[in-house]
Amino acid sequence: MTTRYAKSSRGVVTSPHHLATAAGEAVLAAGGNAIEAALAVGATLCVVYPHMNSLGGDGFWLLCDETGKLTGLDGAGAAGQAYTPAFYTGQGLDAIPVRGPHAANTVAGLVSVWGAAHLVSRAHWGGRWSWQEVLDPAHDHAERGFACSASQGNFLTQKWAELGGFQTLTDIYAPNGQPAPAGARFQQPYLAESLRLLQRDGADGFYRGELARRIAQGLADAGSLLSADDLAAFHCRQVEPISVPYRNGRAVNMPPPTQGLASLLILGQLDRFDLARHPHLSADYVHLVVEATKQAFRVRDRHVADPEQVDIPVAELLAPAAIADLAEAIDMTRAAPWGKGVGPADTVWFGVVDAKGRAVSAIQSIYHEYGSGVVAGETGIIWQNRGTSFSLDPQHVNVLKPGKRPFHTLNPAMYLEDGRPRLVYGTMGGDGQPQTQAAVATRALDYRLPLPEVLDSPRWLLGRTWGQSSDSLKLEGRFAPEVFEELVRRGHVVERVEDYAQMMGHAGVIRVLDDGMFEAASDPRSDGAAAGG
Repeated sequence: MTTRYAKSSRGVVTSPHHLATAAGEAVLAAGGNAIEAALAVGATLCVVYPHMNSLGGDGFWLLCDETGKLTGLDGAGAAGQAYTPAFYTGQGLDAIPVRGPHAANTVAGLVSVWGAAHLVSRAHWGGRWSWQEVLDPAHDHAERGFACSASQGNFLTQKWAELGGFQTLTDIYAPNGQPAPAGARFQQPYLAESLRLLQRDGADGFYRGELARRIAQGLADAGSLLSADDLAAFHCRQVEPISVPYRNGRAVNMPPPTQGLASLLILGQLDRFDLARHPHLSADYVHLVVEATKQAFRVRDRHVADPEQVDIPVAELLAPAAIADLAEAIDMTRAAPWGKGVGPADTVWFGVVDAKGRAVSAIQSIYHEYGSGVVAGETGIIWQNRGTSFSLDPQHVNVLKPGKRPFHTLNPAMYLEDGRPRLVYGTMGGDGQPQTQAAVATRALDYRLPLPEVLDSPRWLLGRTWGQSSDSLKLEGRFAPEVFEELVRRGHVVERVEDYAQMMGHAGVIRVLDDGMFEAASDPRSDGAAAGG
């Protein structure tokens, strides 16, 4: 039976699909560590939630061991050497296409993250599960099939005008022009073969082995200029996580090119307010978090790009004085002006904490639903369109350049007290990620809500995501009418959306309790589940 809440002394796992959660639960139950369980979860999600993530996407993992040692694994794929602004402008384009072969213009970094995580597990976390074993559940689901989720077909139907013309995609996901219905047995033999090669050759095979050759040929056949040399040049980066003080501990996230900076800036500002004065369903609470978000996004949009190509003063931006200046600029009576946000991102977040309290906060994505729409030949691997977030404007901080990594909405989060994980959390949802992270963190830490209520409570979204073209402040309809009225009075452009709206993201959260127990919850807006080891 699928459950959205779990509590255990042997570790817990939460993910947006119940089969992925079950894969992680099995690893924990057999004595595996959090990384090993997360590898089983992440690989399974690439099979059972293909519209949200894929081997052909990017990923970022945040790790914390039992001593409090933090490790960041950055799988942001770089632009291919053949892709320049001149390539696109020479075709009369003023932006990179959202779909098609030239949207498939960056390397997929996710598998490199898996390989690096497995090495950390074996070298430092006492891991005993082999690379082949942690990928077994994913391979089995691809080969034998699974009951298709409703969202898999629904999103393809919604985006058919954009995706229906890509035959390599529709042959798999919509044979005879009909997306797979919910509950139908769905098999992916090509993907199963790719996973078999990955199991045989290791993560390196995705970039420099037989699977890499098949991927490069499949992309070339589709018309992409991403090459075998681009794949071979890529390696996962191990990076230092960034953090800010929050209440009795520290909020931790990933550095650029992710928007983890924005997520931390929001919490850093909120740390200067007494949130407990404002009920978490009140207009004051929503207004405060939204205004902090606007401030954080302005900083993000000026600075965040590939730190190897652009000088980003992260320490200066996160300094207490800088955050205090942002917080002091918030007017509790009036909404500040707001322009356009970054837009959508279709993604999965999942988290694991094992019996020793070691934690993984992980996020994987192909950017838009079904990514570029391109499947790399007979590999069954959908390729991301993350590179469409590059700008063609030579003055833009995120201007396209061969070998450069794009700005990433992806950012996995943790909250530590006394140097140990207390909260492991995250969500999908583009611009919504920092906002939902703020909702989850404050409702869990400041209001101390029961974990299921943290995720069940109505949420808001400033800006665009999931196909929304408006940049209004969107609130789920479960907020009281007077909340809508008061926010409008303060100058917000407010839009009511349905209860449990998909655009609010699929969040997850794990909390470490004072008695040594662990609890986990998954979002009622997703197909997910939480489980104990």
